[in-house]
Amino acid sequence: MDAAVLHRRTNMHHECVPPDLVDRLLALGHTEVVRGLAAAEDGDWFCARAWARLLAGRGELDEALQILAPYVGTGWWTAAAEVARLLDAGGRGDEAIALVRPFAPDGDGLALRDLALLLARHGHGEEAYELLLPHVTDRITAEALVEVGVGLGRGDEVAELLEARLAPGNPCTRCGSPECGSPSTVPFNAVNLLASVREKQGRTDEAIAVLHAHDPVVVGNRDPLAELLVRHDRIDELRAYAAGSGPWEAARRLAELLEGRGDVAGAVDAYRNHAGEGLWHRSILLAELLARHGRGAEAVEVLCALNSAEDWILDPLCELFAAEGRAEEGLAHLDALKARRGREEWELFRLRGPLLAACGRLDEAVAEAGAHPEGGRPYARESLALLLADEGRPEEAVALLEADRLEQQWALGPLLVELGRVEEAVTLLRTPRPRVQPPQPTGYSDRPPF
Repeated sequence: MDAAVLHRRTNMHHECVPPDLVDRLLALGHTEVVRGLAAAEDGDWFCARAWARLLAGRGELDEALQILAPYVGTGWWTAAAEVARLLDAGGRGDEAIALVRPFAPDGDGLALRDLALLLARHGHGEEAYELLLPHVTDRITAEALVEVGVGLGRGDEVAELLEARLAPGNPCTRCGSPECGSPSTVPFNAVNLLASVREKQGRTDEAIAVLHAHDPVVVGNRDPLAELLVRHDRIDELRAYAAGSGPWEAARRLAELLEGRGDVAGAVDAYRNHAGEGLWHRSILLAELLARHGRGAEAVEVLCALNSAEDWILDPLCELFAAEGRAEEGLAHLDALKARRGREEWELFRLRGPLLAACGRLDEAVAEAGAHPEGGRPYARESLALLLADEGRPEEAVALLEADRLEQQWALGPLLVELGRVEEAVTLLRTPRPRVQPPQPTGYSDRPPF
């Protein structure tokens, strides 16, 4: 095994069985296949990880560690981090610390974070704090510094460090000049972290004031102020925030809360009353909410009102047309868009297939796809194959993709598994695709005229 090869394979899902398919193999009872791939000489990381977790869950931690030992032996951080997690969960924290420690001096943010949190959990909080302190400008280690610092009663010190990052006159992270017109905060989520310090200290009002005084950073589509207000059951404040100029994520958080409490009407109003930006995001979420509660006709109206040709709007709209038994209307909607735009790229044309299938016209959908100018492209064949599989014709789907097995391996592999051709699927997914050299850039010069 080689760390660089493992890193490439797992990042790109090349030459390995992807994690979702590993889960499917286990669910179908193909445990011996996963076990065999976990011990493969050249490694199959997602199989090894899944098998090790399964063993650890049974209380067979030493056997799990043996599975992952060859991967750790390559010096690959991802494998070391997984083993450290299993060791810590198994009550062997000192071994986990010893394993992670050699990775931290290189300054890798993930290794520093994991080592510091391990140290703090096992009675070495001061060492963890000193380890993280020089890295306050890194988002990953700064988050750990907040947790460790507050746990040690040194939250005010951490807050001072973060406040300094927010002070006016900090140099721009791009050009280094304090006079830059658009300076950047480092770490970018310093506001969120400062509020987190105050919240962990029990100073909720101060945390809220911090987020109101600065622009909080939405991370993972989660607005920190909205999340904070929910955690402390300050719903009236959340209503005012969501109805005002707060981000659409605030309206979503309010709607999620109200829906969870059975107040569907209130959740609908949370989206309708939001006055800030993000109309399209709000509309998608509102349509999904309405559909979940048997109000599909209203959901269709919400998305139709956007009058959009964007595929991420049309996808859910066409799904709603089909679910509501209005597939013919969906086809007419696509026809009107085509007439308006004068063209229909595959990205929009592909939406016709499920609608035609919902009308009982699957063979027509197949014929139209084959006649489309892009119908022979790999992405078009994959889209059609998935439609055939969804409509109960997996053998035809496989036959469609067989023409170029390696090009279509990610779509073909799962289909073969569902047909019981597991060994064939595994061999295909682990087969290297031909390496194609990227074309040389043309028309570029690093001297004027550019």
